[in-house]
Amino acid sequence: MSESEPRERRFYLDDMIAFADKVMTYTDGLDQQAFVASGLNYDATVRNLELIGEAATQIPGSVRRVHQNIPWWQMIATRNPLIHGYLGIDNDTLWSIIRDDVPGLIQQLNDLKDHS
Repeated sequence: MSESEPRERRFYLDDMIAFADKVMTYTDGLDQQAFVASGLNYDATVRNLELIGEAATQIPGSVRRVHQNIPWWQMIATRNPLIHGYLGIDNDTLWSIIRDDVPGLIQQLNDLKDHS
């Protein structure tokens, strides 16, 4: 491991946390119907989920293997259909990710960052 690797990893983790925080901010106070109809909030949220997945690809495989409790593969796999718009976006799945997965992800990433 190079001396710069932990520092670079910390930058990606910081970015992922910031993107996830934006997802929570952009959806705060909305139910699924209002979120889907919101336009700007919807687009900004999708973009930040894409960025989380992109940043996850930059975390070294060795780190992802050691910290398998963090859903690296799911973040990366979610990015592709969002960014390429494959067959549209399933809004039920998107809302589930926002409400059920992102809050815990923020905590997991903060824990990893604090122990890096």
